[in-house]
Amino acid sequence: MSTGYGSTTFKHDVAGFGIIQNPDSVPKLFQPASLTSGYSNWFNRVMPSGNTVQPGAFLVNSDTTTIGFKSKSINIPIKATLHVEFDKYRIGGGYSIDYTTMGSFEPTRYGDQIGNFSPDFSSFWLQKYFGMIGGTVYRYYEYLLVVDANVGGYSLGSNFDKSVIKKGVYLNLGVAVEREMSEYFRVFIRPSYEIKSYKMNLPETNQSITHKFNAFYLNVGATYRIPELRRCFLKTCKAQMNHAHGNREYRSRVHPIYKKQNPHYGENHPNLVKYKGKNKKKLNPY
Repeated sequence: MSTGYGSTTFKHDVAGFGIIQNPDSVPKLFQPASLTSGYSNWFNRVMPSGNTVQPGAFLVNSDTTTIGFKSKSINIPIKATLHVEFDKYRIGGGYSIDYTTMGSFEPTRYGDQIGNFSPDFSSFWLQKYFGMIGGTVYRYYEYLLVVDANVGGYSLGSNFDKSVIKKGVYLNLGVAVEREMSEYFRVFIRPSYEIKSYKMNLPETNQSITHKFNAFYLNVGATYRIPELRRCFLKTCKAQMNHAHGNREYRSRVHPIYKKQNPHYGENHPNLVKYKGKNKKKLNPY
């Protein structure tokens, strides 16, 4: 399980269209063959709009230059994965849901003449489901350096008109630093970069606009390994290490999962009380 912080950049160009900016109005797209026919929304749903050229309007066509819009957004992810480890490799899958805020879209060019536009919503939930593959590339005592990749699909929120959206798969590449707290429990930090996009089809024109929304993530979380042995059934048993009762082996009832266990004697309390706190300054702790 993990959570963290993400930063998404929404970006698209409007090749095959032009932008009209009337005074005191939001920017709109127009079709080069028909200036009066255009769109006021081409990001999350198709909204046709009639265009009129007012005095002082600014017009630019993608035939002469590259034009488009971009926006920065913040993500708060909640992510769960399940994987199997064999040797230094791991394979599995997972699910993530991101609370994503929407910022205002700024023009990539002519920012002094084209205004910003904002979607008709301020946030949405982005769901992702994926397969995972990776492996440990370096170990230093209880620290591990893990490289992995998540590949899968995603679902945009209800604010998006899915009937005109064509999605692709997404790819997330990350490097995690893991710290083994015990044989069952690890904590980790994982920076990653994610690549994904979708196409918005504009039925009236047989054209589409590709929206890229790549993201950087910094996840922090914990991993719990399912124990191979059952917990000892004797409530009075104080053995800290793996041990046997009869012809069956059990794990300890008293050793916490967040402490590393010495395989010979458990090590619940590796330092005696006489060596702790102010006692450790005494030459003779007795």
